[in-house]
Amino acid sequence: MHVTTAMVAAYFGVTAEAIRQLKARHHEELSGNGMLTLQGPDLAEFKRDVLSRYPGTYPQPRSSLTLYSRRAVLNVAMLLRDSEVARQVRTYLLDMEYRARTQAVDNPVPSDSGSLDDRIDQRITHILGKTVVPMFNALIETSGEHQRELIALRAGVQQVEKRLRQHHARLHRLEGPREDRPLAGVMACMDAMNGREFEEHIATLLRRDGCTNVIVQGGGRDRGIDITALTAHGRRLVVQCKRFAPHTSITSPELQKFVGAAKVLHDSEVALFVATCPFTRDALNIAAETGITAVHRGLLEEWSAGAALAVLE
Repeated sequence: MHVTTAMVAAYFGVTAEAIRQLKARHHEELSGNGMLTLQGPDLAEFKRDVLSRYPGTYPQPRSSLTLYSRRAVLNVAMLLRDSEVARQVRTYLLDMEYRARTQAVDNPVPSDSGSLDDRIDQRITHILGKTVVPMFNALIETSGEHQRELIALRAGVQQVEKRLRQHHARLHRLEGPREDRPLAGVMACMDAMNGREFEEHIATLLRRDGCTNVIVQGGGRDRGIDITALTAHGRRLVVQCKRFAPHTSITSPELQKFVGAAKVLHDSEVALFVATCPFTRDALNIAAETGITAVHRGLLEEWSAGAALAVLE
C-alpha cells in the first residue's frame, strides 16, 4: 500500500506541512526508499486505476500526488524529531535489529538434498531466466537510444546464469559420494567450526567410539593437550586438535612439542594429533617413531563419517 502526505502526517501526529518540509530536505533519500510523486499521465492512470475505487472524499490533487511506500514511512520515522510515534518506530526498529543479531536462527538442514538442489535450480531459473532476462527483453524492445547497452547487459546476465549453473553442478559433484569421500559435507562442516567447536566435535567422536571420562581442556593452560579421556579398555588418552586451513600442513616441530606434552607431562598410553590438514613427511616419521597417531584430513573425514580409529579399538 502507498499512503499520501496527509496520511503520513496523521500517523505520526504532525502537520502535513512538517512532512512536506521533511520531503524537501531529504527528497533524494526518501525517493530512494520508495517515495514517488505522480504527475501528468502517471497521475491520471493512478486516479483511473486506484482512486476511482474510493469514496469521493479521497484526496485527488489537481497537479500532483506524493505517495509513500512502507519503507519510505519508516524512513520518515528516522528523520522526524518531534513525534512520539516516530520515536516508538525507531525503538521498534532498533529492537528488531538487536533480536536479529543476537538470537539463534532456526535454520534446519533439509534432509532431502535432492529437493534442495531442485530449489536452487528453480531459484536460479526464476531470478535470472524468468525475471531479469525478460525484463531486459522488454526494455530492448522499447528503447532506441540505449539498445546496444541493454543487449550487452542482457548477455552479461545470461553469462552469469550459465556460470552459476556450472558452479552449482561442480559443487554437486564435489559433495557427492565417492570412494575417497565417504560422507558429503563432513569436512565442509568442520572447516566452518571455530576451535572450541572442533574440539567438542572430536570429543563427541571419542564418546561414540567407547571412550569415557572425556574432558575438553582448551584454553591457554591446557599444557599442549586439548582433550583427555580413557579408551574403552581403560588406557590413558590425550588429544591435540588443530583446525587449520586445508592447504597448510602440520610440521615436525609441532609434532615434537606434542610428543613432549603427551608422553612426559601426561604419561599417556594413546596420543592422537587430529588436524583438518595434512602432515609433512617429517612430521609423519616422528609420529611413527614416537607412537603418536597422526589423524590427517583424510583419516579425520573417514572417522567423522563413521569409520573407527584402529588405535581406539
